[in-house]
Amino acid sequence: MRAIRVASAALLGVSALTFSAPAAVAKGDNNITPFGFSVQPSTIAAGGQVTLILDRDNGGCKGKATVTSAVFDTATIWPKQSQTTAVVDWDAKPGAVYQVTFTCDGVSGSTGLTIATGRTANPVPVNPVNPDRGVHAGEGGSFAGFDLKEIGLGAALIVGSIGAAYHLSRRRTGEDGA
Repeated sequence: MRAIRVASAALLGVSALTFSAPAAVAKGDNNITPFGFSVQPSTIAAGGQVTLILDRDNGGCKGKATVTSAVFDTATIWPKQSQTTAVVDWDAKPGAVYQVTFTCDGVSGSTGLTIATGRTANPVPVNPVNPDRGVHAGEGGSFAGFDLKEIGLGAALIVGSIGAAYHLSRRRTGEDGA
């Protein structure tokens, strides 16, 4: 009988961990890469300059990375660099969201770039040589990208499953008369 209780508690614990999967997996995000990437700012006026950032800290991207979009020329982030810049085309449609695709070592991930309704006053010249500007710190911490609601829901699921396992194991012990 004891083996059944232990197996049940273990199965309940594994189920709780399965249901507390990261938000990216739970939301069905197919954009998971071994490297991080972003476009800063994520909303820009036509003719403005964006910074294309690649997080190489995890070792997921060791080679040359290419960044493509319909709204700017293809950009390259070289192996010793973590970012480069691109100038958004002047004819970009205001209010549109363009896909920006980062490709490195055969793996691709995409994010959106929103075009603001205004235009920049002075176009920014493109600098073809972009020296490395140091380490990109990223979002930091293990809670990056999670809001308080998601963290609370995950904690409630884990606590509830542990409580249910404890309750069931205590109730069974009393029924057996042991």
